[in-house]
Amino acid sequence: MSQFADNLKKLPGISHLAAINLLDTDGKIVAAIENKAGSQGSLAVYNHLAQTYGSITAEAAKKGLELYAEHTEDARLHAGKHPNIDRLIAIAEGGPGLRVKHLFAPA
Repeated sequence: MSQFADNLKKLPGISHLAAINLLDTDGKIVAAIENKAGSQGSLAVYNHLAQTYGSITAEAAKKGLELYAEHTEDARLHAGKHPNIDRLIAIAEGGPGLRVKHLFAPA
């Protein structure tokens, strides 16, 4: 099992979320991470970062890169392959942070 898979097991559940919207400083949606196959790991990471740090700051981004584990190195080697990790790399390296808006799943 990968280190990322192990890290995911330690994060809060996401079954209550439909998606997370990432907002720039003007409140414009710059990305959405949906609760669907292929993006649930990223949803869990970003949800955890938002709960822990309140927004995606440089400090939060660095923690996120640790959580992505082996995928972070792959993202550094193949820009564009992992956009949710690329976003964290940019923020960790001084780019603007993002606010997070949770979209809850219907009851």
